Amino acid sequence: MKTRAGLWVDHRKAVVVTVSDKGETTRRVESDVAKHVRYSGGSGPAGSREGKGEDTRERHHTGELARYYDEIVACVRDAEGILIFGPGEARSELKSHLERAGLGARIVGVEAADKMTDPQIVALVRERFAH
Repeated sequence: MKTRAGLWVDHRKAVVVTVSDKGETTRRVESDVAKHVRYSGGSGPAGSREGKGEDTRERHHTGELARYYDEIVACVRDAEGILIFGPGEARSELKSHLERAGLGARIVGVEAADKMTDPQIVALVRERFAH
C-alpha cells in the first residue's frame, strides 16, 4: 500500500493531506511561531547590549520553527512520496528539515503556491498523486 502526502505550508499553519489505498485524511498543524520581526541596527555605542535581545529573539523564533517542522515531519514520516507547496520561505525550510530527518529522497516536488482553501489543497494533492 502506497501512502503519499501533500502539504501546504507557511509559518502559521500546515495542511497535510495523506492519500493511501485506505482513503485520504486531512490534518491541520498550527504553529506557535510568533510573527518574525526584523530589527534594524541599533544606534547604541559599539559593544552595547542592544543586539543581545535580538539574538535571543532570533534563537527563540528558530526553536519554535524547528518544533513546528518536527510536528509536520511526524505527520508525513510514513509517506513514500511527499509534495510540499506554499508561499514564502516555509516550503524550502521544511524541505531542509525533511532532508535532515532522512526523508529527503521521498520528496517528489516543492512548488510555490499562494493561499489556498483546504478543499483546494486536497484537490491539488489528489490531482498530483492520481495514477
